[in-house]
This record gives sequence, structure tokens and C-alpha cells, in this order.
Amino acid sequence: MRKVFRAVFALSGLALGIALADTLRRFLIDSGFEQYFPTQVALQLIWLGASALMTAIFMVSFFLLSGPIVAWGERFISGSEDQLRKIPMADILFGCLGMLLGLLIGYFITALLDQALSQLLVMPFSLILCLALAYLGARIFYKRWRELPGVSSLLGRQNAKEGGHVRPQGNGYAKILDTSSIIDGRIFDVCATGFMEGPLVIPQVVLKELRHIADSADGLKRNRGRRGLDVLQRIQKELSIEVIIDDTEFDDTSEVDVMLLKLAQAMPGYVVTNDYNLNKVAEVTGIRVLNINDLANALKPVLIPGEEIELVVMKEGKEPGQGIAYLEDGTMIVIDNARRLIGETVAVVVTSVLQTSAGRMIFARLKDAA
Repeated sequence: MRKVFRAVFALSGLALGIALADTLRRFLIDSGFEQYFPTQVALQLIWLGASALMTAIFMVSFFLLSGPIVAWGERFISGSEDQLRKIPMADILFGCLGMLLGLLIGYFITALLDQALSQLLVMPFSLILCLALAYLGARIFYKRWRELPGVSSLLGRQNAKEGGHVRPQGNGYAKILDTSSIIDGRIFDVCATGFMEGPLVIPQVVLKELRHIADSADGLKRNRGRRGLDVLQRIQKELSIEVIIDDTEFDDTSEVDVMLLKLAQAMPGYVVTNDYNLNKVAEVTGIRVLNINDLANALKPVLIPGEEIELVVMKEGKEPGQGIAYLEDGTMIVIDNARRLIGETVAVVVTSVLQTSAGRMIFARLKDAA
């Protein structure tokens, strides 16, 4: 196919060269240029040579330019196909509907102004107005069609029929962030590594809660709220992942967690959180939750009962005689009968591992203990 396009470009250059040569010949004849040649044969020979040279230049130029032009066209078409393949069909249909509605509104406005303005002003004004309204209509319908009356409940019923499984949103599932995951800050690092697919959805209720925490009179809460806002700003500025601010609200509830679960069911999407209670409620309702603590625990070094390691006893434990040590990733290890060895490096043997969504705790005993 590339050879065919290059041949078409070369033939186009040939045709353009012939046309320009013929136009130039007619111009010179009309201007009396032929009187400077002694014979008509000499004129024709010189003219044929000049025409052949001009045609060859255009033909070769178009052929050489066809390579990068065809390559650019292939990249553009391939990229457009990839992007369209990632967009759900419903988004494309509603975007086209919004564009048509914008063009229709622009046409009616232009018809009303046609009598008031001169034709010289109507044409550019109508063109700009129709393009702007078409873009605005496509953008609004593409982003907000799920908020149309009845659409949320319809999507919720469809998800229920599918057993709670959600469908992909664009190039991945939509990830709805709650307040705890934003304040935690590790969501930025997860997104930066490229493991998080799909758009990040920030509900307006979460932003309001973050602003409320950032304006708190309590210094600790204020710092946590400001850190959450800083994390959102970094995600928007430094990462290429799509961030959507969703202002969907549900009149039948005012609780943020309930709104997040309903939004996840309506979009559909996953809820990203560190909240243990929200995690459990979502599991009961059949909504998929991505817990950052679970992800962090999964990436921690795996220790099995019977494994020997060396640690520094940092402090005493809650129970009599216990000592506390930590791994490099912050995992706490409770060591029996190690209280007297605080500040010393000891060899211990892992006895058991307790892992929950709240974290991982390891129990061990001194290697030399009986």
C-alpha cells in the first residue's frame, strides 16, 4: 500500500509539472516571447526541454516527499485507531450526539443573526460559533452523559445482573479515590510506576472533605489535608494519567463513603482506599476495592516460620519481656524475651506471621532461646 501511495504522489507531481509548464508556455506566447527565436523548430525544442526539466523536478520532488508524508499519515491513522479503540462506544456515541446538538444550536443562532448582520460578518461568525458549540457539546456529553436521568440506575441494574463485575472504562477501570488514599500519598508513587490503569476519578465530595480538613483548627489535621491537596496537584501536573473531577451527587445520602460506593456502581469503577471499614462495606455490597495497604503488604519481603534473621531491638513491647524490632520496610517484629537486649543486634527465628489489611506483624523468638 505504501508503494501505491508513493506512485500516486509521483504521478501527482508529474501532472502538476505538466500543467505548470503548459501555463508558462501560454503566458510566454501571449507576451510575445516567441519572436526572439529565429525558427519555430528551435522554439519547440527549447520548450520541450524546459517542460521535461520542470516535470522531472516536480515528479522527483513529490516522490521524495511522499516517504515522510506517508509515514506520518500511517502513524496518525494508527494512533487515532488506538485511541478510538480505548474509548467505550457509549462515550463515542454520546460525544457525536453532543457535537450534532451543538451544530444545530449554532445553525439556529446564525439564522437569527442573518437578518441583523451583513453577509461579510455572518460567514466567519457562524463558522466560529458552530465550531465552538460543536466542541462544547461533544465535550459535555462525552464527560457527563452518565449523569442523565435514569442512566445511573440503569448502569447499576446492569452491573447487578453481571454479578457485580465492572466493565473497562477507556484503557482500564476507573479508579475512584477516597480521602484516606489521597492523604496517604502513596497513590502518587503507584501511578508514577505505571501500574495504575484507567482514569483517576476525584469526586467533589472528596475534594470538599479535603478542603475541610485543610482548614481545620487542629494542626495535625490541617497538615494532613494540605498534604492531600498537594498530592492531587502533583498527580495532575507531573503524571500523564487522566484525572476526572466528578461532581455527581446522590440526594438520598450525605455520607461520603456511601456516595463513593454508589458512584463506583454507577460509573462503573473501583474504589481506591486505605479505610478498613470502607473496604469491608464494599466487599459486602459486591463493589471491587483496591486497598493500598494490601498492595504494600504484598510487596513486603516474605518471611516464613523458621527463617532466621538479624535485627536491632529498638524498644520494649506491650507484654512482659517482649522486645520490638523493625524491618527496613517498617514491618514490626515482636520478639519474645528480648526486652533486656534493647539496642543490641540479635539473631531471631520467625515463629508466625499475622497479615491483615491494616498491616503485617511478625512474631519471633531469640535464636539461642531454648
